[in-house]
Amino acid sequence: MIMNHDQNSPLAISVKDLGRSPGTMRTLNEHVPAPDQFGAALIGVQEGSDMELDLRLESVHEGILVSGTATVDVTGECGRCLDAIEYDLSVRVQELFYYEGFDPQDQGPDDEEAEEQRRVERDSIDLEPVLRDAVVTALPFQPVCREDCKGLCPECGMRLEEDPGHQHEVLDPRWAALAGLAGTAADEAATRTESDEREES
Repeated sequence: MIMNHDQNSPLAISVKDLGRSPGTMRTLNEHVPAPDQFGAALIGVQEGSDMELDLRLESVHEGILVSGTATVDVTGECGRCLDAIEYDLSVRVQELFYYEGFDPQDQGPDDEEAEEQRRVERDSIDLEPVLRDAVVTALPFQPVCREDCKGLCPECGMRLEEDPGHQHEVLDPRWAALAGLAGTAADEAATRTESDEREES
């Protein structure tokens, strides 16, 4: 599947200066605002936050090879105790953007990269989907503030870190029903006793 990119994306980078001369290269060292949707439900990169790019753009026979690192500020909340999480994340980036007119299928049926490719379009490449894939796949599926976080009590929401011995008595619902009947019987017996005492007096 050939991936087309958005020419209006702020991360659409011109590569016209690289031409189609294999071996030609330049570096890209910039701070850019992070686009939206760089994350998951509990953790991710806030839109507009600083994203540092340290990339190398190199012209090869098939297209433009992009490699290097991207560093972002990750924020979110712990999936156990809901405390805030914040840290820097650096991810490796490596992607080949094929020249227009170059068919990756020509490289043979064993080329796995032929299944999904990005293109150099109008002498530019769009780094946004590449960076998004690199960042999102590096985020934890279940973020925690620390590995041994004890989380919250599911019954009352108390932080278990503050009271390690905290617990609630859990009754079997069948016994709870019997306890209710026993309580009702006891109340009726007490009422009868009080009534008998008043009559005797």
